[in-house]
Amino acid sequence: MRPRSLSRRAVLAGGAAAAALSGCDASDTPQPSPTPSEDPERVLLRQLIADKEHTIALYSALIAGGATKLTPFRDRHQAHLDELRKRLPSGSSSSPAPKTPAPAPKTSVSRLREAERRSAALRVRQLAGVSPQLAQLIASIGACEAAHALALPRST
Repeated sequence: MRPRSLSRRAVLAGGAAAAALSGCDASDTPQPSPTPSEDPERVLLRQLIADKEHTIALYSALIAGGATKLTPFRDRHQAHLDELRKRLPSGSSSSPAPKTPAPAPKTSVSRLREAERRSAALRVRQLAGVSPQLAQLIASIGACEAAHALALPRST
């Protein structure tokens, strides 16, 4: 003898009856309130700002040690940082007030060059899903970082 299969109506009716008997219905179940997620562009801007602050700190450490040839490179990063901060809506500070960065251990021009390469490569991935204006800024920053990686002096 073959087992008898249940129809779709029978399954639905049984489910409704079970819900009624248990006293559960959808309106009794507390629904989690949707938490407003932070704007992805704002999050990205904060990441970009933190990255620029770190890069400026690396350059500043070497410049303080006498590598004054690096000043124009640092100044370009500072211009990027200023532009990124303008785009972050007021009232959403990226970080606490900037403090004097501590010299990074083993900071060298080769470390800067590698940081510039990594940053330039990362910028391409950061373009996805952002506004055209921010994409243009990020692409410009990435191009500048790529140029820095090539233009940094071989010795200071």
